[in-house]
Amino acid sequence: MTYDNLIDRSDAAALMPEDVARDIIQGVARQSYVLSLATRLPDMPRKTRRMPVLSVLPTAYFVNGDTGLKQTTEVSWQNKFITAEEIAVIVPVPNIVLDDSAYDIWGEVRPHIETAFGKLIDATMLYGGLPGYTRPSNDWPEGVVTSAMAGGMALSLAGAADLYDATLGEFGTFHFVEEAGFSVTGNVAAVSMRAKLRGARDSDGHPIFSRNANGAFDLDGSPIVFPENGSVDTSQSLLVSGDFRQLVFAVRTDINYTIATSGVITDNNNTIIYNLFQQDMTAMKVIMRLGWQLPNPPNWLKPNNNDATRYPFAVLTP
Repeated sequence: MTYDNLIDRSDAAALMPEDVARDIIQGVARQSYVLSLATRLPDMPRKTRRMPVLSVLPTAYFVNGDTGLKQTTEVSWQNKFITAEEIAVIVPVPNIVLDDSAYDIWGEVRPHIETAFGKLIDATMLYGGLPGYTRPSNDWPEGVVTSAMAGGMALSLAGAADLYDATLGEFGTFHFVEEAGFSVTGNVAAVSMRAKLRGARDSDGHPIFSRNANGAFDLDGSPIVFPENGSVDTSQSLLVSGDFRQLVFAVRTDINYTIATSGVITDNNNTIIYNLFQQDMTAMKVIMRLGWQLPNPPNWLKPNNNDATRYPFAVLTP
């Protein structure tokens, strides 16, 4: 755990005025790519939301003759829960560094903090989290990659004939999702998959994968995103395809920022690391609370299938 990081003079040197004019060049901060495909539920008024999920589908019957008896059917629900957990970070900066900077340091830092939040959210939903991460709530599902692989919903690119067969072929990753009774509505891919998609050719040398009207790749009509926030672990997955309508999330508290010039920052042993007032420092605290769930109810194509194998996501592994 880290409690003593801060932006010191050397970190902010590039932002401090010099005799020559220069611009700050930074990439566009990316937030969560998985949330862009998932289904957002109404914001949560409390920490936990109970979701009744259909677990047994009804059955209809023909009536035998004019006076036949009508049969009954069972319909059952089970509870699943979305629990909002907090994501937070504090950024302390000495006041003299803020005074000597010709740029708005907070304005420069904020998009990168949001990117870090997005990276954590994406990695959590895909794999269960980042190294050193502990799942904050038992109500949170395992990552979709972890669960898909556990349910046998994975295919290795190395063992496939080519990229087309590995994804859209009769026994490709899309087939796993469709066999489970779902439709692929989105894909999350490693950035390195761009080159693989561009390089895929048929026997006549023509590109297999085309771009949509916006110039971006899609797979069989479903959008594909390439996270640039570092959340995709290419040792575990190259492509995650699935029905993102089934992946739901809700926000308890949207990202908000607090600027403080007094107070102390301690480590997990209650040792004071920084005293903002005494050391003339300013700190920005950033917090967000959200939760997610994958209800995975039975569907009409697989009404009685096991939850583990009736799963709305499949994974293409290296």
